[in-house]
Amino acid sequence: MIYVVIIAAILIFWLVAIDRPTLKVSFKAGHIESCKGHFPAKFKHNVLEIAENQPFDGEFKVYRQRTGHKLSFSKSVPKKVQQRIRNVFPHQGFASKGNKKA
Repeated sequence: MIYVVIIAAILIFWLVAIDRPTLKVSFKAGHIESCKGHFPAKFKHNVLEIAENQPFDGEFKVYRQRTGHKLSFSKSVPKKVQQRIRNVFPHQGFASKGNKKA
């Protein structure tokens, strides 16, 4: 019986505490340092253009939620750059994996 409680605690910890973004992109001096996840080509082009015009360090993550997708930025990314990236974010480019009935 105790093993069921331990497995349940590990499962709850995994679902709540572990960071699981759909996309994680790190920047260093306006260039992509690392990229993990699906990065649509047009969005990548736009983000690189923004980074060339205003070089910055930091990272942003995209999380999938029930209502859509959420962008999360590190504190080192300037507010103006954050807003420019939010403006070019393709909400349709990050389609959900399941089939939705209309």
